[in-house]
Amino acid sequence: MNGKCEVTLVHPEVVQRVESLLESREKIYDLANCFKAFADETRLRIMNALLYDTLCVCDLAKLLDMTQSAISHQLQYLRQVNFVVSQKVGKVVYYRLADDHIEQIIKVGLEHIEEGGKYER
Repeated sequence: MNGKCEVTLVHPEVVQRVESLLESREKIYDLANCFKAFADETRLRIMNALLYDTLCVCDLAKLLDMTQSAISHQLQYLRQVNFVVSQKVGKVVYYRLADDHIEQIIKVGLEHIEEGGKYER
């Protein structure tokens, strides 16, 4: 057997039911772009730090041992995709995760990694 279906449609009622439940291609496209934001180690490190407190660029740079420029660049991207929000207090801009959804996605991802072992680099 070559793994290829010999018929065009085996379970039409199942296909029809699932088709009616599927999200639109546009929504799936947006979801793919959302997950792309999680596909960068630096952005994940920033969001991981922001799980625990509101931080400024200087503190994030020190905490993550990176340049302020690199942190600022990633924070700009994270703001554009609505993953973080900022608040200016005097001359300092503080960042935090935009909402509980981002926190939940990170935590669930970490739980998945802890349960399934490590992924190869």
